[in-house]
Amino acid sequence: MNDIDVKELKSASNVLRAITHPLRIQILDFISKNEPVNVSVIYKKLKLEQSVTSSHLSILRKDGFLLTARDGKKIYYSVNNERIEHVLNSIRSYLLS
Repeated sequence: MNDIDVKELKSASNVLRAITHPLRIQILDFISKNEPVNVSVIYKKLKLEQSVTSSHLSILRKDGFLLTARDGKKIYYSVNNERIEHVLNSIRSYLLS
């Protein structure tokens, strides 16, 4: 019997938590349809508080689901499709094994 790698399991849990939150799914969807887009456009169009939007963007960014580009003081976000595809493939692989 294989031992559970607690560190790896915790990391996987954090990644799944990052992308399964309903508001983060909504933010990812909005960004993917409007990229590149900055935070002010996101929170205005989605009718969110700026601080709430920034907090969710930070989580998505930390876990690699967003790419950023700076233009002066503005940061523009786009979806890291490779990262999302990697996570989806890992889930598919786990479910099919």
